Amino acid sequence: MKLKNRLIISFFIITVVPVMLFGTLVLALKRIVADATAEQLVSNEVVKSFKVYMDDMGKFDDLIIQFCITEFIILIVTAIIMVMWIYKGIAPQLKVLKVAANNVKEGNLDFSVSSTGIDEMSELCNAFEDMRVRLQNNAKDRLEDEAEQRALISNIAHDLKTPITAIKGYAEGMLDGVADTPEKQEKYIRTIYNKANEMNTLINELTLYSNIDTNKIPYNFQKLNLHAYFNDCIEELGMDLENQHIRLDYANFVDPEVLIIADPEQLGRIIHNIVSNSVKYMRADNKSRIGITIKDVGDFVQIEIADNGKGIAQHDLPYVFDRFYRADTSRNSAAGGSGIGLSIVKKIVEDHGGKIWVTSKENEGTTMYFVIRKYEETPIVSEV
Repeated sequence: MKLKNRLIISFFIITVVPVMLFGTLVLALKRIVADATAEQLVSNEVVKSFKVYMDDMGKFDDLIIQFCITEFIILIVTAIIMVMWIYKGIAPQLKVLKVAANNVKEGNLDFSVSSTGIDEMSELCNAFEDMRVRLQNNAKDRLEDEAEQRALISNIAHDLKTPITAIKGYAEGMLDGVADTPEKQEKYIRTIYNKANEMNTLINELTLYSNIDTNKIPYNFQKLNLHAYFNDCIEELGMDLENQHIRLDYANFVDPEVLIIADPEQLGRIIHNIVSNSVKYMRADNKSRIGITIKDVGDFVQIEIADNGKGIAQHDLPYVFDRFYRADTSRNSAAGGSGIGLSIVKKIVEDHGGKIWVTSKENEGTTMYFVIRKYEETPIVSEV
């Protein structure tokens, strides 16, 4: 029962009961007076009447005193009962809330104060419970974010250490005169250059990750001719993959005039990250292959990037786009990386209005799919 109803009922009980008792007493007094008057009318003796009158007045005084005492006792008992009733409806939940507030103050959020009642105190307990759940979820999110930040720092630190060590080693080799021929010098310089590029990629990923976390990725959307853009992209990728002895196959089944709306730099980052991820998990043989296929799927174009690498286990597939998730948990340089490359890809694709998914079989290869919306001119309807 709501507190308001309790108070209203208590008010009426405390006020109406005494009134009813007083009314009953008045009726009794009237009856006594009526009886006395009737007795006086029967007898015409003045002395007898005066004696009856005095006797009646004595009875009246006794009744008044008894009434006052009875009324006082009834009011005290009634008030005690009402106060206890109201107190029992409030005090236990107040104690629960006090304990809950102390738990929150101490940082303990593993408790519950939910209530199934319909009164104000139950509503207050349920509101406190909602606040506790939100605080607990925020605390969990904060812990997860801190864990992700630590994982990012650990991954970046490890993956920066490898190229820095290589750069330092080759630079010392050149200073010590180990690279004593032009061929060796060129090899050392090229290795230093490649390792510096690796470091630059990692730093760019870290910067982009920071922008993703704050939704501040700088996009520059443009109308792009799909064929022209991918021809340039494939030419650049082909040179890099050829140096790594990886064959690149390319097929574009979209009309040459099709345009898309995209940020050319971020679209290139999508392709580069996916291809780089494929290269990391390639098998060490001379049959490594990456295929890029572009298809027309209505209002979108679908890009497929397939490889014949190690593949991804089925239990890992749902998590490959999660931040910091690594299907290969080994920390060797061949399968290094910050663990945020594919999460960046997913974010960029979704910001372009598309979607991305993956299929894979272990020891056979992996295929990444993503779609980008076509550009279509909106017809201008002239008013007649």
